[in-house]
Amino acid sequence: MKTGQTNIDTDWAWSAYQPEQPQDWTQRQVAHFYRRCGLGANPEMLKAGLQKSPVELAVGQISNRQESAQVEQESATLARSVLATADAKNLPAWWTHRLLNTSVPLQEKMTLFWHGHFATGAEKVKDAQLMFDQNQILREYALGNFGRLVHEISQDPAMLLYLDSASNRKVHPNENFAREIMELFVLGEGNYSETDIRELARCFTGWEIRRDRFYFNRFQHDFDEKTIFSHSGKFTGEEGVDLVLEHPAGPEFIVGKLIQFFIADEGLQDPQLIKPLAQKFRNSGLEVGPLLETMLASNLFYSEYAQGRKIRSPVDFAVGFLNSLEGSTNLLELNKGLDEIGQRLFYPPNVKGWEGGRIWINSSTLLARTNLMQSLLKRDETRFGQGSLSEYCKSHGVTTTKEAVDWFAELLLAVPLNDHKQSEIVQRCEMIDGSYETKLKNLLGLIVSLPEYQLA
Repeated sequence: MKTGQTNIDTDWAWSAYQPEQPQDWTQRQVAHFYRRCGLGANPEMLKAGLQKSPVELAVGQISNRQESAQVEQESATLARSVLATADAKNLPAWWTHRLLNTSVPLQEKMTLFWHGHFATGAEKVKDAQLMFDQNQILREYALGNFGRLVHEISQDPAMLLYLDSASNRKVHPNENFAREIMELFVLGEGNYSETDIRELARCFTGWEIRRDRFYFNRFQHDFDEKTIFSHSGKFTGEEGVDLVLEHPAGPEFIVGKLIQFFIADEGLQDPQLIKPLAQKFRNSGLEVGPLLETMLASNLFYSEYAQGRKIRSPVDFAVGFLNSLEGSTNLLELNKGLDEIGQRLFYPPNVKGWEGGRIWINSSTLLARTNLMQSLLKRDETRFGQGSLSEYCKSHGVTTTKEAVDWFAELLLAVPLNDHKQSEIVQRCEMIDGSYETKLKNLLGLIVSLPEYQLA
């Protein structure tokens, strides 16, 4: 994560954004909110968002944590089918279905954030039920208390298996989980010593899995005194987690990661910018909701420092596209494509998760992104509003190629197209032989291959 001075006034940065005039609050800004705080928004969501203030929009999404009964029912039915196969490779399609249909987009986006933060891979864990159960924990605490989430994930069977903590014995403590809870999960590098790691590992001795559940084996636990961060005592594993959570570096580390995830990939890691939010996070007892309320309604969030300053992850790239146009498609094929462009859900590349930012983009992944969209648009199963693309556009009053370019650009792009590029796209589409449906699909294919669409 990059550091550096930004010279941004912190009082201005974290004050609530208040448009000076009604016309200053635009659909493009609402679309920006939903690209960051969800996975895109369809035209109806954008129109509804315009009727709310920036603060109301953020508060509404943060307080909206109860998935609709219909989505829960569909998700549960699909989950039963996936888990019956006992193959974790089918889990990405289940989660993608939820991402495409959720009524609580910010909760799902935060579940995705925590999945990358507490990265656990099915390649090693293999057990589909354990990976599914961990995903449910991440969702339950997605917008809740970070400390509670850390405690839950510390005793989660999938995590215990992934970091070899289930074989942690007093005669030979395994340091993997102790290291990662400090370095990657709570504190960040440089805020602990190797001695702290060794001593913390002793706290977790005897943590095992029996019948796919956490089990404490007291006969394998080291009950002797340990010293962590200059504190000494016969600490248990739970007390060891608390010591890590009480370390002053934790709030700064988590706030920095959330700024990078929601606001900008680079350039906003100035300690002075992070400090006020970290203090708010600390004072709240590590509650995520109030922290995000400030962050996602702020001047900084809607400023030039944020808009178009993130590179779309593969999930943002493809799922965001479908969500914006009420699209549906073959989920197994979609996830094959996501894997090819670098993000296979439930299969992070390593314990650090997906690094994101510029790592998403290279000559190979750019070509793969274009190919994914082309195959998605050509596939018979791909529908828009349960119908054809031309029917969907017509239902929104879009009947010409020129109108379609304007409409798609407004819905999909974080960075506006200049007049020359818009005219060029229209001309290229008009030269294509075929039906209006064919022209529209080629038009969409052109727009999502643009550099502007890679930005969020």
